[in-house]
Amino acid sequence: MNNSKTPKQDRYCYFCVNKAVVIDYKNTDLLRRFLSSFGKIVPRKRSGLCSAHQRQVAGEIKRSRIIGLLPFVVA
Repeated sequence: MNNSKTPKQDRYCYFCVNKAVVIDYKNTDLLRRFLSSFGKIVPRKRSGLCSAHQRQVAGEIKRSRIIGLLPFVVA
């Protein structure tokens, strides 16, 4: 018996499905998809990325924050 309120849906890694997409720190529109409304990096369970791409996205978000393209916190 499953007591969850929402049906489980399969999530597929966005980058594995779309092989032409390159993860780059300059592509802030793509990286914002993986940030919460508070500016935090979304966890794998919510983003649906595989572990390799989650690590790459996190690294590129951090790089983009250091350069100043993405904010550390949303005011």
